[in-house]
Amino acid sequence: MKGRLIAGTAAILAALGASSFYVVSGAYDFGADTPHWALTRVVIETFRDHSIAVRTRDIVVPDFGDEKLVLKGAGQYAAMCVNCHLAPGMKDSEIRPGLYPQPPNLSEKRVDPARAFWIVKHGLKMSGMPAWGLGHDDAAIWSIVAFVTKLPGLSEEHYKQMVADAPPDEEMGGMKMDGDKAGTGGNPAQDKGGAKPVGGHQH
Repeated sequence: MKGRLIAGTAAILAALGASSFYVVSGAYDFGADTPHWALTRVVIETFRDHSIAVRTRDIVVPDFGDEKLVLKGAGQYAAMCVNCHLAPGMKDSEIRPGLYPQPPNLSEKRVDPARAFWIVKHGLKMSGMPAWGLGHDDAAIWSIVAFVTKLPGLSEEHYKQMVADAPPDEEMGGMKMDGDKAGTGGNPAQDKGGAKPVGGHQH
């Protein structure tokens, strides 16, 4: 029994030593153009999904039947999200190919509203997904979620019309939406003046 304990302890110490050596050697490639190992990806995704599930248990999803809420979300999405998460008729963007992990195409993927709200508000570590809640209130974030739940199945024309009909939003200032370059349509009320995007990175 004692021999097994010693052997087990030695094996653990050897594994820790090898792991420590690998970490400090710098052998692991942190470049975004090199995918994680399959095991690394599974571990990260398992931690992420359980973490989000715990933190979304008590989130109460509001009624998305208000058309004004959805339209506000359309404007927010076009200004903040489209370059990473795409839109109907949009195949790619300048920034998306270089992102790892690849953001989901929300024009094709349906999302759980509570999960989407938490992710939009708090962001995700080491993914490029920013915490929009640091600069936007819950009402603005819920409007984005309301729109995202309607996004899959929208035609390109319907998407552009919703963005064009979206009300101007003080939180977004007068920023011009990069999505226009890819033919996604912009909000004229927000595009006046041709201001450049704020911050240089949109999600």
